[in-house]
Amino acid sequence: MRKEGDVKQEVKKTLDRMGAWWFMPVPTGYGVKGVPDFIVCLNGRFVGIETKFGKNSPSKWQKLQLEKIASAEGLALVVNEKNVHELEELLTR
Repeated sequence: MRKEGDVKQEVKKTLDRMGAWWFMPVPTGYGVKGVPDFIVCLNGRFVGIETKFGKNSPSKWQKLQLEKIASAEGLALVVNEKNVHELEELLTR
């Protein structure tokens, strides 16, 4: 993998293979700041996935939204090139 787009492609493949419903919100000036890259429903569970690459880490707004998802008993994940191969396992816990 060479960029964040490669991580996103792997996430898409994994979600499709698992039969998840998902979408990628389009960031606009009218939306909520920090919404994760992927909004997912899998086996009745709400999941937010933020993708990163290299030394990039979630922004303060992204961290806030991931914390809100976790507080609402959803699953909030940060996936990068180092852990994307573990995504299926994380989603089935």
